[in-house]
Amino acid sequence: MATLQVSIVTPDGPVFNGEATMVSAVTKSGELGILPGHIPLVSPVDIDIVRIKDAEGKEHWIAVNGGFLETDGKEVNILAESSEADEDIELSRAERAKQSAEERLTHTQSNQEEMLRTQLALRRAINRINAASHR
Repeated sequence: MATLQVSIVTPDGPVFNGEATMVSAVTKSGELGILPGHIPLVSPVDIDIVRIKDAEGKEHWIAVNGGFLETDGKEVNILAESSEADEDIELSRAERAKQSAEERLTHTQSNQEEMLRTQLALRRAINRINAASHR
């Protein structure tokens, strides 16, 4: 069975490195499924879950918070701003971050820049909760 070498890396180091039969990621232009032999592509990645089906058939759910995806059909490399594998996410901490962001949103209505930062923090917290929910 043909596989892809998959690597997800953040400024803090690698989050995932292994072989996969399929990678699914949400890019700025929509959801993208990558199989071995995919055409070469570079695309910005949105705040969402990257699903990886490894060579043994196990699915890995990785919360990715923006970055870039690059593939040549043999490798998939994701350079992420930040990222966490589902098994590394502390669900209670992610839920507290979500609650904190929701509370800050109610108090930052007048400051547009702060509101945008808080909305991004809320999206990242929800993304982590969604990834952790698929264990």
